[in-house]
Amino acid sequence: MNLKTIVKKAGPYAYIVPAMTIFAVFLFFPFFKTIYLSLYKTNKMGQAKLYVGLLNYTDLLNSPSFFNSLLVTAVFVLIVVTVSMLLGLVAAVLCSKTFPGIRIFSTAYALPMAIASSSAAMIFKIMLHPSIGIVNKILGFHINWISDPRYALACVALLTAWLNSGINFLYFSAGLSNIDETIYERASVDGANAVQKFFFLTLPGLSPIMFYTLVVNIIQAFQSFGQVKVLTQGGPGESTNLIVYSIYRDAFFNYRFGSAAAQSVLLFLIIMILTICMFRLEKKGVSY
Repeated sequence: MNLKTIVKKAGPYAYIVPAMTIFAVFLFFPFFKTIYLSLYKTNKMGQAKLYVGLLNYTDLLNSPSFFNSLLVTAVFVLIVVTVSMLLGLVAAVLCSKTFPGIRIFSTAYALPMAIASSSAAMIFKIMLHPSIGIVNKILGFHINWISDPRYALACVALLTAWLNSGINFLYFSAGLSNIDETIYERASVDGANAVQKFFFLTLPGLSPIMFYTLVVNIIQAFQSFGQVKVLTQGGPGESTNLIVYSIYRDAFFNYRFGSAAAQSVLLFLIIMILTICMFRLEKKGVSY
């Protein structure tokens, strides 16, 4: 085999070298480094010092705090995914018809995706302030929303849901634009009302994009951090101690990088298992 033939066969692979280099530096190396650190006790600089095997994992599985963070995260994800998808779907359906000012409404509904979570959290914190917050003034309450364990998680979850609703609105709007309008005309001729059209035509037609949106929203909800950091710092108590914030606190406050790495690996496994399960269920609930 001469040099020209080798170059010709190897040429296509050269085009993916830049992308693979970026993936290797910013994705693969941190991933395997995290697995490596999860098997060690580290010093305050995050350097592996003592090999402990699976001890970090067994400590986590015997820790009430870790299981509390899993439970809090599960409730948080459930609220965020449900509310954000409902907001996005309702907004997309409302804007699917042409009427004066439609572009203004569409821009307003999509706006949350352009706002940084930390900036939105700062505004939300002022709105929920027990003394000067507009929420208490409108409702006539005197509740310290983000300092009360009963309401703190719901407040953080609703803020996150609103932030995610903008991109969901775009997803659902794109899905609605791909549904053939003639099926609605035929349904009207057959006597179907608006509710029947929505449940028997619109939702089945949106099922592929709804599945994609569900997967993306679950992954994003599991990775929420900025709003928790700004609003509650995991408190009061551990009522908003999401697993991502627990990882951050273990690593950069307690300097337990091995434990934080083990939590990261477990979070990855949880998300991967959920994603695999959803893709297996896709064939039953999604119609193309």
